[in-house]
Amino acid sequence: MKQATDERGKRLGMWLFLYTEIILFGGLFVLYAVYLSKFGEAFISAGKELDRLFGTGNTLILLVSSFAVAASITAVQRGEKRRAVWLVAGAVACGALFLVNKYFEWGHKFELGIYPGSENLLKSEPGRNVFFGLYYVITGLHGIHIVIGMTLLLVAMVLILMGRVNAERHVVLENAGLYWHLVDLIWIFIFPLFYLIL
Repeated sequence: MKQATDERGKRLGMWLFLYTEIILFGGLFVLYAVYLSKFGEAFISAGKELDRLFGTGNTLILLVSSFAVAASITAVQRGEKRRAVWLVAGAVACGALFLVNKYFEWGHKFELGIYPGSENLLKSEPGRNVFFGLYYVITGLHGIHIVIGMTLLLVAMVLILMGRVNAERHVVLENAGLYWHLVDLIWIFIFPLFYLIL
């Protein structure tokens, strides 16, 4: 009985934490909407400077990773320890691939002189400057959340290997999975706001 109560408490705690994350990114999306209404044409023009191939690739990577995390929870519930470990490892690998893609994407923008405080942006119209400021803040914050999510998944994977996450006790993996799904969901909003803006 006590274990069931503890697990319910852990789930509730995670949902409350995720709510604060939704408020954080929701606030940034509202800020984006305010500036979009003010600098609509400049935002559309600046959005065309982003590489849709990178954005689409990263979207697919995160969707695959979410599937892997969900499948790992099912595998743990069925007592398939080895499969669960491989699925979590696959999700972590997808997160790493996402960050590598983001590194190359940001690197290319830096080579072109498109980064916060650069002469290129300071001399351009205010809307373009605001667009890329929001782009770096939101995608950078999202990248930090990817690293945190990968860390949580790695901890869950170690606990699976140690037998502390198993068919009877798997709330740690569930909570890590919830966090990972939220990070993926946030990207689903970021992708069209920056890469598909028309």
